[in-house]
Amino acid sequence: MKDTTENTLAAVEKAFNIITTIQKIGPVQVTELAEYLGIPDSTAQVHLNTLKTQGYVRKEGGKYDLSLKFLDHGGYVRRRQRVYRAAKQHINSLAEEVGEAANLGVEENGQRVLVYKSEVPEGAIYDNAPTGERTHLHWTALGKALLSELPSKRVHEIIDEYGLPSKTEHTITDREALIEELEVTRERGYSIEDEDRRKGITAIGVPIMGENSNKPVGAVCVSGPRSRLWNDGIEPELVEAVQNTVNVIELQYNYYLPTES
Repeated sequence: MKDTTENTLAAVEKAFNIITTIQKIGPVQVTELAEYLGIPDSTAQVHLNTLKTQGYVRKEGGKYDLSLKFLDHGGYVRRRQRVYRAAKQHINSLAEEVGEAANLGVEENGQRVLVYKSEVPEGAIYDNAPTGERTHLHWTALGKALLSELPSKRVHEIIDEYGLPSKTEHTITDREALIEELEVTRERGYSIEDEDRRKGITAIGVPIMGENSNKPVGAVCVSGPRSRLWNDGIEPELVEAVQNTVNVIELQYNYYLPTES
């Protein structure tokens, strides 16, 4: 007998596929959406009407787009993230201290999720990645910091599921090379993203460890132009600033649960 836990509802899957598609290609007319997904116009119309009735899609100028109702759900989920509540103010302070963008990320379902990004100081360069963005873990300093503290079995499971696709010519695409870099990362205490994802951008990341779980509950990174962050290597003062920030976040995460704000 088939395991019923694997059963899914086709209509629900189609609705979420529509949501993902609108996010990907922007506001669409019914016929555009139907053609893109290869479904009848009538099917697309029914799903859009349902999503609009529930408040998840809005219609303007004959086109359908996602509504701000998703922001309500995203905000709720983020506020419930203990690491977010512990880290937010310290991420902002770190950005001000170093004069570059600072970010908080977590691992979810084998991907790096950007949970929070700092108010960018004047003169800092940021890649405009949206909060909630999901990427391959091996592309970013946040992701490699998280991977470095995951059990070896879990790391290989993630590689097996998602592979190691390249984003730039500097992306690590070989399993053994990545494992070796993660070992170096774990030993020195921070990860390096050196144009792995975007040309000219360098970042360093430090994992946030949970005392009871003995695994990373998140990671902090500082990113900016390679010309400013790299001078025959990462500036020791920058590494120290990120590590000090993570130490404070770990204390707050492990011993004090901030109230929701």
